[in-house]
Amino acid sequence: MPAQCDRDEDLLRRTFAVARRSLTHGNHPFAAILVDQQGQVLIEMENGYMPARDSTAHAERLLATEACRTLTDDIRATATLYSSAEPCAMCAGAIYWAGIGRVVYGLSERRLRLLTGDHPENPTLDLPCREVFSRGQRPTEVIGPLLGDEAEAVHEGVWQR
Repeated sequence: MPAQCDRDEDLLRRTFAVARRSLTHGNHPFAAILVDQQGQVLIEMENGYMPARDSTAHAERLLATEACRTLTDDIRATATLYSSAEPCAMCAGAIYWAGIGRVVYGLSERRLRLLTGDHPENPTLDLPCREVFSRGQRPTEVIGPLLGDEAEAVHEGVWQR
């Protein structure tokens, strides 16, 4: 399994790079990538908060929508979604409904909440994605938190008011 772990870390680091790019576009530093079983990137998504100030435009939710529009059920079921931070309850629901079979994330929701505090643009829910997925009728494998310090570094200086 070391090869899978290495691939997970490499692809997670790619989400951190996309999250940094998201900042340069005026958005929050979040990103998600969907890959097939061979590790080929199928969809890459930044946070979409701006310009509409859409608080539901999380990278994972946008990715789940695009995956439903463009990929078959079978591909989604065997794909892995890599997320720079743990999917929130809304995003976990979108991932579940999209039928994405595996999630790997960097920063935990709890650790993110410590970073963002009471920032009005990120009223973080302390609800682990595993709990959301556990209520479903199909399994969703979850790996994380992984590379938490690297994931946290992406948020440095972002949430201070």
